[in-house]
Amino acid sequence: MLETQDKQFYDINGYFIARHLFSTDEVAAYKDHYMHLRETGVYPGDDSGVQSTSSDPLKRYPRMIHMHRWDDISMNFMLDARINQHITVFSGREPYAVQTMMYFKPPQARGQALHQDQYFLRVNPGTCIAAWLALDPCDEENGCLQVVPGSHNWPLLCVVPADISKSFTDITVPIPEDQEVRPMVMQPGDVLFFNGSLVHGSGPNITADRFRRSLIGHYIEGEAQEVYRWYHPILCMDGTEVTLSESDGGSQCGVWAEQENQPIIQLSGTQKHPGTHE
Repeated sequence: MLETQDKQFYDINGYFIARHLFSTDEVAAYKDHYMHLRETGVYPGDDSGVQSTSSDPLKRYPRMIHMHRWDDISMNFMLDARINQHITVFSGREPYAVQTMMYFKPPQARGQALHQDQYFLRVNPGTCIAAWLALDPCDEENGCLQVVPGSHNWPLLCVVPADISKSFTDITVPIPEDQEVRPMVMQPGDVLFFNGSLVHGSGPNITADRFRRSLIGHYIEGEAQEVYRWYHPILCMDGTEVTLSESDGGSQCGVWAEQENQPIIQLSGTQKHPGTHE
């Protein structure tokens, strides 16, 4: 049961961890299911396939995307009433569901540089919300998620190149040098809910034998009228489809500047969605 202070924490920080929201048995079933899927086939969204002999752990265990479009277990997770209840409290109304993802993050895998989910989803008006279910103990050694508290109040930041020796994605967003980046230490069954503008990412998994598996649902606020084309079809939380427009992929973005020796964000122009080729 969510308390008033939980909503207040989310509003201030842009995230909230719901501890033990999923049971030990549910987590074990998810791990078995997705490991079996990953090790026995290639599925829609596996852009690079599975390269079982690669020296890159992420090519042996690439992430899975949009599993709910062909897998009932993923669909049931995405529409789970517990997730719906939390997001409804945090955003003020029932969301729409648009994406599932499964990250395996095996030992020695790279992380993902700091970014904002809204850069990819381009929800308008409003933003997206993530529900990030830990399937393994998550800490800094195996590359737990890290967030910048309060950054959900920032606009979309202009992206810059990332260090691809540490990140499997090639873009990131800069932050001030003294800005706090908070590790999300979690146990299996915990769910991290966070605002789509919250700056977040993860470091490499430096362990020799520990996965950091996570199952993720992406949602958009219920008053939204458009989202980027990759995220259609859009579902209500009862599983029925709803029609929204496709966003054009363009948005204003901000860059850091100084004003009276304090960092501020200035809107500098428009950046295109990474899938937009113009």
